[in-house]
Amino acid sequence: MEESYITIKENGVHELEIKKSRFITKLVRIQSEKEAKEIIQATRKEHWKANHNCIAYVLGQHHDIQRSSDDGEPSGTAGVPMLEVLKKRNVINTLAIVTRYFGGIKLGAGGLIRAYSSAVAEGLDTVGLVKGTLQQELFITVDYASHNVLEHFLRQENFSIAETNFTDKVTVTLMIDEKMVAEFEKQLTNLLSGQLQVELGEKKYFEHPI
Repeated sequence: MEESYITIKENGVHELEIKKSRFITKLVRIQSEKEAKEIIQATRKEHWKANHNCIAYVLGQHHDIQRSSDDGEPSGTAGVPMLEVLKKRNVINTLAIVTRYFGGIKLGAGGLIRAYSSAVAEGLDTVGLVKGTLQQELFITVDYASHNVLEHFLRQENFSIAETNFTDKVTVTLMIDEKMVAEFEKQLTNLLSGQLQVELGEKKYFEHPI
């Protein structure tokens, strides 16, 4: 599993007008090409009167799958510029569809490239991006005498405690970035003179706005 990824915060739509042409950008989180194709088909059906429904999407942690379509616009003026914006922002698992309703004024190749690029860039700014960081669940068990020392350390270092269970001992549950686990265990062992037990739980991605 990768340590982190970037994707859109939520699905959304953004519209802008350039020389009387309407550019409607739809951004959707996707997990497969099948899902992307279904959304593209539904969007084309929804905007069947539009002149163009241009697409770009990326899938996989390393942009393993990249697809784009100009949908009738001059070759290289829509899909590829849209795709380049997604790649430049490092977003993954994201589908962009830009629907164009022609306003009667031709933009030229350069103008189209700028228009479709801007449509996706502004769309990303509107819906927002998140960074998902892989975190490891930890269960730290100590005796009652060590609990206050442990809790003080965690709060001082800004670790969020998810849960605390009190039985014959105290078990604290928290999530930390996976890459920090080894050093964190070492710090706790030194702090508590080895009087603790650490167990690993699940690994999960937690997303926060960027």
